[in-house]
Amino acid sequence: MPWEAVYRWVRKIPRGRVVTYGQLARALQLRGGARTAGRALAACPAGRGIPWQRVVGAGGKLLLREPLRLLQRRLLEAEGVRLTGGRVDLARHQWTPSRAGHRRSRGAVL
Repeated sequence: MPWEAVYRWVRKIPRGRVVTYGQLARALQLRGGARTAGRALAACPAGRGIPWQRVVGAGGKLLLREPLRLLQRRLLEAEGVRLTGGRVDLARHQWTPSRAGHRRSRGAVL
């Protein structure tokens, strides 16, 4: 599967934390940036334990259309993530992986 590197990285996001599509794209050096990260998550297979809801737009905005936006909101709130006006408080909930615990794959450019 061409998006496996993306899914592996997203699985590392801790419960109650989020990353932006741009942050995900930079971490994996995805060609096409945030849009490519979005495409990868849109193709996310169900039932594989990939916490897609933990990836949000710039500024913490929920970018999905209804009814998926409502599902994303409910899943995040169940994890303790606070949203105000449809946005995640990134100052409080954004995850930044440590350099020691996160290794970049040289072949991760998709």
